Amino acid sequence: MSDKEIDYYYTMSSPWTYLGHDPFVAMASRAGVRIRHKPIDLGSVFEISGGLPLPKRAIQRQHYRLYELQRWRKFRNAPLNLQPKFFPVDAGPANRLVLAVQRLGGDADGLAGRLMRVVWAEERNIADRETLAAIARDAGLEADRAMEAAESEATREEYARLTEEAKQREVFGAPTYYYRGEPFWGQDRLDFVERALKGDTEPVTLP
Repeated sequence: MSDKEIDYYYTMSSPWTYLGHDPFVAMASRAGVRIRHKPIDLGSVFEISGGLPLPKRAIQRQHYRLYELQRWRKFRNAPLNLQPKFFPVDAGPANRLVLAVQRLGGDADGLAGRLMRVVWAEERNIADRETLAAIARDAGLEADRAMEAAESEATREEYARLTEEAKQREVFGAPTYYYRGEPFWGQDRLDFVERALKGDTEPVTLP
């Protein structure tokens, strides 16, 4: 993998990915590093990595998540509903839309951020086809072409392949950034990501 690219594993329904998305895109741009969007089926990753969907987590973990979301919402100065209307939500259609737009040469960075804001700040349903098409149009995309590509067998196969790739690379949560062979889990690790992008640190490897 080139030092001019960083792999970005996430799902559109992750509040932590949403909170870190704009800062991450900005730092990658400053460093001249291209983001390779790799949205995944996080539920499938959880099945082999010990993760649990939110409703199945211990109540103390659910409550602490709400404390942290409020802290990071303020720190990032980002609008975020703690309990949005459409969550949990099937993020697959939105994830595949970003994959399709990336393959078509569109602005995947901007579209991904827009889709996450829709979940966490605008109370809209990213599992709804008409909603996705409207978001694509608002983003200046050819909505019919983008939606057709998102729903194609090729994109579905790519989505499944990336999910399996994430498992092989030992991704277990979102967001995970992979740079120079080194994983960084969580938007609260963006300081470390930025140092790596600047070349201020050597890659860390397993002993």
